[in-house]
Amino acid sequence: MTINRIVYKTAFSIAAILLVIAVIIAFTGEFLRTGPFLIGFFLCLSIGFMGFQYLKTFAYPFIIFAAVLAALYYPHHFVSIQGYKLTNLITPFLQLIMFGMGTSMSLGDFAGVVKMPKGVFIGVTSHYIIMPVIGYAIAKLSGFPPEIAAGIILIGCSPNGMASNVMSYLAKANLALSITITAVSTLLSPLMTPLLMKTLAGAYVEINFVEMMWGIFRMVIIPIGAGLLFNKFLSNRFHWLNAIMPLVSMFGITCTIVIITAAGRDSLLAIGPLLVLLVLLHNLAGYSLGYWSARLFRLNERDCRTVAIEVGMQNGSLASGIAKEMGKIATVGLAPAIFGPMMNITGSVLASYWHRKPLTRDSKDDNKNKIEIHENSLCGLGENT
Repeated sequence: MTINRIVYKTAFSIAAILLVIAVIIAFTGEFLRTGPFLIGFFLCLSIGFMGFQYLKTFAYPFIIFAAVLAALYYPHHFVSIQGYKLTNLITPFLQLIMFGMGTSMSLGDFAGVVKMPKGVFIGVTSHYIIMPVIGYAIAKLSGFPPEIAAGIILIGCSPNGMASNVMSYLAKANLALSITITAVSTLLSPLMTPLLMKTLAGAYVEINFVEMMWGIFRMVIIPIGAGLLFNKFLSNRFHWLNAIMPLVSMFGITCTIVIITAAGRDSLLAIGPLLVLLVLLHNLAGYSLGYWSARLFRLNERDCRTVAIEVGMQNGSLASGIAKEMGKIATVGLAPAIFGPMMNITGSVLASYWHRKPLTRDSKDDNKNKIEIHENSLCGLGENT
């Protein structure tokens, strides 16, 4: 048995011990004292997952769970530092994540619009119809306070991101189509997201269309454009950047979620279980309706899988950034903060299922996918993006 395998198995054993201790303490009624043990449980579990091929994609979401628990148990550490409000870091973090997304793209990623117009049109259209409508219906029926309900709509109106490309790769879907849909939906977001929010969420919160459009342009389009230029002209001089950007993205996403969780702790504790359930319903409905919308237009199995993933997975980081720009990070930002980690769990399960399920003969593409994804990306690049 290799040393690495011993480490991974030891991590699982420690996780089990920590969970037992946490349960015992919980039975005594000292719930606040379970914090360190539950945080340690999720961290050890994520380390153990690293040692198994089909569990690797779960490692990063479980790190986020540990971080979220830390924010719930000890929120004062994540609200401000020496008077500086940590919510001010959300927009810079998002811009850094979007820059990283741009460095992993090229202008060739948009060629799919010409090569696969039907798939791109169905994917982008389904994305901007299905998720906003489902989000609106759930918000309407939830009975939540207006700003929290608006957050559910916001995550539905956001574009998708790089996490969907990773899941498409794992699911043996059409990765080229996935990347193109992501690129197009992201470019359309400065127009589509404010328009949909104004239409669907205007009754819940005040939406300034122009301000939101400029905010998205500043947080998404400019950084991605800078990343594209960097990739084209400077990437050969800075090979090390390609290696660290996935880690930088993961760090930025984790910090963003932790800051939002700490800021909205009271609201989250009051409605948390129901909000988690409704966000899960939103996510799963996106996968299902996305798949069948593609089936309705007679796309092949590989493309149907792609559209399902592209519809069901949203850019939670962007939604969080928008909530911050609105000045409502502790309320509107809650649903996006929950949606991000959850979609990676459900997306990984779905991708693993499809990875094992053979494609039908008519859906097999003669041209094998030549696009390489860094191993770190498969473990969680852009998990909320």
